[in-house]
Amino acid sequence: MIEIPESDSLRRIRRVALGDLVHRSALKFPGRTAIVDGGTRLSYAELDARSSRFAQHLLATIGSSKQVGMLCQNSADMVVAYNGIHKSGNVWVPVNIRLDAGAILYILQHAEVSAVVVDEAFAATPAIAALLGELGVPRVLTMATSKASAAGAGMLTLAQAESGRSDALPEIAIDGDHPALVMYTSGTTGHPKGAVHSHASIAAALMGNMAGFAITERDVCSGVLPLFHCAQHCLVATAHAAGACVVLLRGFVPDEVRASILQEKYTTFTGLPMMYGALLADPAFRADTMRLAIYAMAPIPKPLIKQIAERMTRNVMLATGQTEMYPGTMSFLPLEHPQLDANYWGASLPHNETAVMDDEGRLLGEGEPGEIVHRGANAMLGYFKDPEATKAAQRFGWHHTGDLGMWGPGGQMMFLDRKKDMIKTGGENVASVKVEAVLLAHPGVAGAGVIGLPHPRWIEAVCAFVVKKPGAEVDEAGLLAHCRQHLGGFEVPKLIRFVDALPATSTGKVQKHLLRQQFGKLAEEAWAGEGD
Repeated sequence: MIEIPESDSLRRIRRVALGDLVHRSALKFPGRTAIVDGGTRLSYAELDARSSRFAQHLLATIGSSKQVGMLCQNSADMVVAYNGIHKSGNVWVPVNIRLDAGAILYILQHAEVSAVVVDEAFAATPAIAALLGELGVPRVLTMATSKASAAGAGMLTLAQAESGRSDALPEIAIDGDHPALVMYTSGTTGHPKGAVHSHASIAAALMGNMAGFAITERDVCSGVLPLFHCAQHCLVATAHAAGACVVLLRGFVPDEVRASILQEKYTTFTGLPMMYGALLADPAFRADTMRLAIYAMAPIPKPLIKQIAERMTRNVMLATGQTEMYPGTMSFLPLEHPQLDANYWGASLPHNETAVMDDEGRLLGEGEPGEIVHRGANAMLGYFKDPEATKAAQRFGWHHTGDLGMWGPGGQMMFLDRKKDMIKTGGENVASVKVEAVLLAHPGVAGAGVIGLPHPRWIEAVCAFVVKKPGAEVDEAGLLAHCRQHLGGFEVPKLIRFVDALPATSTGKVQKHLLRQQFGKLAEEAWAGEGD
């Protein structure tokens, strides 16, 4: 056995540290634009220097290996700040700013943050100001307009934190297995859990994405999804590792996004299915510079795939992943597999492995349904302060996703449902996503959420909650007829209700537990007496 003694020199030579990635891109492409944020354009040299200065501020004020919370919307300042956190050897804790104040406070307290980076406008709201006061930790304001207001509240602006600091990359000990971030799950049920990722696990995902999506320094990538979630962060970090440009937007406004795509000449766009539908609702819109269109979170009906191919790019790709297995994990090219339906997830990206497993830990073959499991260097270290949940997620030496699937033809993974969302009706299993895909294929449907509700005869009944497209003429009878054409009899909804909107997380996931809470009584009334 070969033995090479470890040394500080060897550890520095071989270290895997996220802050080094931006630094290396700056060495190669100092003048290339790294970030476009409205009228602000940061070159790689500027992003590297500013993030190093903020890292030096953190080292001088709180030291290293501490958790630093962040309450920010997409901005150049946000990217500067989180790269500074990584460079300082501290742990980034991004928080979904769309949560209520109580949930935000829970996350920041649970994460034991030693400082908070927060947008000035957000910090000024009474509820957030109160919770920040309760935390009692140093605060740095991003997107700040007034140094005086920050000083009056005992806070620094990001510019003040950077002022006078060295722009050299801090030479501190960072091990690849050291925590780099704690990202809390979206919390569709109960308190969110904090997934702890190392520098190495995030770096592995970025390298796999660069290969799987063919990202290079010539790309101009979208930044419309929120950076406090793993999907957009991993794509921005991938772009910056490659030396590409990222165009940040505060949110999705179709006219603004269309104008940005054309002005900045995007080559890649990543969005939710509804975003593609809204962009292409303008019949004049075409994006001739686009080479890759990535969608996530939900299937896209084939007619919309066809529109994307005709007016944006034929390189249309579904990418999947989750907070615990830093995305992406799998990708699917629908135009290369026209015979497969919209619920296919495809094959693994190069940095991880995927299997289907039964409850006893046996790996299953083609056509055998079970839980989708992964293993690879992009797996989280575990859940922060939750060893039991960590043990459950990592049993049998695989990461357990909570998703059900099975291998289909050609080594392509078919997603069946979330384990907790599989509907058991009359002795049959019904995948809610399959019913949703059929409903979404109707030209009058803009959104659909399908759940099982208690039924006196069938145990659970398939129930659909549907959002109509503006001006669409569609009724329950018409939708039921449409479903009967494409679904087995036991899969057809026994109840359809039209709603103005579906409860959803900021990433577009329908919060089905809220649908169950809201409409449980409705189902009881609808089927009263049927079990007599």
